[in-house]
Amino acid sequence: MSRYKEKPENNPDLLKTRTPLLTGNNIEEKRQEILDYFHDTFDIYESLFESLASDDSFYIKSNSLRHPLIFYYGHTAVFFINKLNVAGIISERIDDNIESMLAIGVDEMSWDDLDENHYNWPTVEQVKAYRDRTRSIVDKYIRNCDFKLPISWEDPMWIIIMGIEHERIHLETTSVLIRELPIEAVKPHPIWSNICRDSGEPPKNILIEAEGGKITLGKSYDSPTYGWDNEYGNFETEVKGFKASKYLVSNKEFLEFVEDGGYKQKGYWSDEGWQWVSHRQASHPVFWIRQGDNYKYRTMLEIIDMPWNWPVDINYLEAKAFCSWKSQKTGKSIRMPSEAEWYKLRSLVGNDQPTWNIAPGNINLEHYISSCPVDEFEFKNGFFDIIGNIWQWTETTIDGFEGFKVHPIYDDFSTPTFDGKHNIFKGGCWISTGNYAIKDSRYAFRRHFFQHAGLRYVEAEPIKDEQTNIYESDLMVSQYIEFHYGDKYFDTEIFPVACAQICIEAAKGKNTSKALDIGCATGRSAFELATKFDSVDAIDFSARFINIPTNLKNKGVQRYTILEEGELVQYKEVSLNDFPEYEKVKDNINFAQGDACNLSEKYNGYDLVFAGNLLDRLYDPEKFLQHAKSIINPEGLLILASPYTWLEDFTDREKWLGGFKAQTGESYTTLDGLKDVLSPQFQLVGEPVSVPFVIRETKRKFQHTLSELTIWEKKGE
Repeated sequence: MSRYKEKPENNPDLLKTRTPLLTGNNIEEKRQEILDYFHDTFDIYESLFESLASDDSFYIKSNSLRHPLIFYYGHTAVFFINKLNVAGIISERIDDNIESMLAIGVDEMSWDDLDENHYNWPTVEQVKAYRDRTRSIVDKYIRNCDFKLPISWEDPMWIIIMGIEHERIHLETTSVLIRELPIEAVKPHPIWSNICRDSGEPPKNILIEAEGGKITLGKSYDSPTYGWDNEYGNFETEVKGFKASKYLVSNKEFLEFVEDGGYKQKGYWSDEGWQWVSHRQASHPVFWIRQGDNYKYRTMLEIIDMPWNWPVDINYLEAKAFCSWKSQKTGKSIRMPSEAEWYKLRSLVGNDQPTWNIAPGNINLEHYISSCPVDEFEFKNGFFDIIGNIWQWTETTIDGFEGFKVHPIYDDFSTPTFDGKHNIFKGGCWISTGNYAIKDSRYAFRRHFFQHAGLRYVEAEPIKDEQTNIYESDLMVSQYIEFHYGDKYFDTEIFPVACAQICIEAAKGKNTSKALDIGCATGRSAFELATKFDSVDAIDFSARFINIPTNLKNKGVQRYTILEEGELVQYKEVSLNDFPEYEKVKDNINFAQGDACNLSEKYNGYDLVFAGNLLDRLYDPEKFLQHAKSIINPEGLLILASPYTWLEDFTDREKWLGGFKAQTGESYTTLDGLKDVLSPQFQLVGEPVSVPFVIRETKRKFQHTLSELTIWEKKGE
């Protein structure tokens, strides 16, 4: 029997839980704490589905962009089994069909991407039986596993907490889907019907001064609370002083926007927002129900008279339009806060969920099973609802902090949202529990997404367009990032590093004012050359390639994926923090797109020109070499590295520098061709050397190649 059923029906004490600390001194006490947290979470989640009127309600798509509730009923249990198997913690499967069907498809789609697939969903009884079996497996593991304190994300107990917190997420998102069901598909419930019954006219909203200053976001890896991977790392910024609204925007305050034709005037909306309005034919918030000249309000299980003093529930696009309208009406710069600005407000809240005696706001299911008036929970400096009641949209699109690492067991939790299309919301809502309710939590959703979310607006300077550090997934580009900045394979030196060191050694005793790295690809050799040369121009024909070192130079980090097998990838990151010598010289490098066979006249006067694995990929290699002779200073160096794999895909056969010499019937090597083209201005210095390199294609497939490197010195005048 579930512990939920053992509670008095009108006692919500089971709902008042805290995410467990990862620290402690007693293994068995911590084991019991996690065991209780697991069962409480399982019970609370299952109780939510008791509010459905019948089994038929499980199969209604309350939102065309998401699965019916039967998916979510089983998904959280499937997550446990799949992740525990991936982590090697268990080797037990329950139902292959359910574990496949209910595993993927949670993130909402773009607003115009209708899912017309037909699924042969399992029955409610089948899913309940699956959940029961999962409960038994996880219970047994918690009771018997070995773990240590503090719990770190390499520990198996971390994966257990991950599964619990994952279900806590879906407790909230499922409540939204239930709220979107037809009212006849739900029924009253002894716990989930305990909504706030206070409503009335809201107070007038005003702007209050909020203090700025330096702030550091991100949690350390020894934090005492569980976190999703995007919470970790470090981001320091300076927040200018701003003004923020005293209250969350109420239904009544938002009504002014609606009645002023806000949903009918394109000028208030972003392009994405107006497309959404047109597609949805939206004319008011989704949980408002128009009845004649009046509005009703949909809670999770009821339709009630409009509580005008409760916060409005809207998506980011509506919040953005409201702020645009407010700016026009007031003549002020009104917008949503940034994530950092919200944290400055959050600093007014002294404690956090694991340590508070009672929630200071309408959060963690400690007060109501709904929103409540915007003037009920007051915090410092006159602000209300800094946390709780509803989520607060921000202007910040989610990205990883510096030092971000993907958790290998849930490698697609955060990275798919690092696309510039998912905005962060902060503060939690009435049903935010577990990790959702702690200060460091970071969640982001597509801008058309509905949660129990609204806004607090600020008066502040406009925010500059953000540059999101999206994971580079282009196969060729990712291979070259790994080739330049990734791991060594088969004890082979990183090719651009090895070549650059040869260049630097060859330039000893010579002028090192200016170098050209032509065909620089993803830029590693340019960074190396800049440690010895005062100025480096780094040019590549591919804009996709040149974007990588440009991003590294400007943002200090570049994320990418490398192929493992099939569609499986590994998430990786390169940071300039790992190369302090590059950080010092990055401003001496100019990365640019350009054609090696048709360089701009501004590129000249070089003491060294390096072309790494470029020659046999040019459409006119001789033209490049002839021009190179003219842009190198006397006694300067031309250093060429190439495996000489001439292909007609890149170079017409008659332009190859090596091959079969028809006139004499003799072989004619590329080195012979180089001597002919470069003489008499250049002479070969020493003998050619072979520089090996390895390009990783997949986890088990590599290219191993020898590139011939030659050094040519321009004769003095």
